[in-house]
Amino acid sequence: MISTETFRQLALSFPEATEQPHFEKPSFRVGKRIFATLDVPNQLATLKLSERDQDLFSVYDRTIIYPVPNKWGKQGWTRVDLARVPEPMLRDALTAAYCEVAPARLAAATVAAAVKSQTQAEGEG
Repeated sequence: MISTETFRQLALSFPEATEQPHFEKPSFRVGKRIFATLDVPNQLATLKLSERDQDLFSVYDRTIIYPVPNKWGKQGWTRVDLARVPEPMLRDALTAAYCEVAPARLAAATVAAAVKSQTQAEGEG
C-alpha cells in the first residue's frame, strides 16, 4: 500500500513540481499544468497520461489503474488505487504523467535520469 504521504513525496520529487489545492483535493503541478491529484479519503490518485500510456498502464489490472469513467478519462485522466498499486508501477506512471505536461527540457531530463537509474539498478542485479 502506498500512503498518501509517500505519494506526495514521489510527486514532489520531480523538478519544479509544486502542490496546490484544486477544488477539494491536493494537485501536483509543473508550472500551471496538473499532472496528478490526490483523493486522500479514498486512497486514489488521478494522473494525466497520454492515451498510449493510459492503455499501457491499464493493461496491468483495470481494477487498480483505469481511465476515469467519463470524458476526462478519454483525455488521459487515469485513476490509481494507492492501496493496491505496486510502488515501482506508481513511480513509472507518475513519471509518465509528469513528462506528459512538463516543459520539454524538464521531461527530457527526467527521462534521462530514470533511464540512468534503471541502468544502474540492472548493473547491480
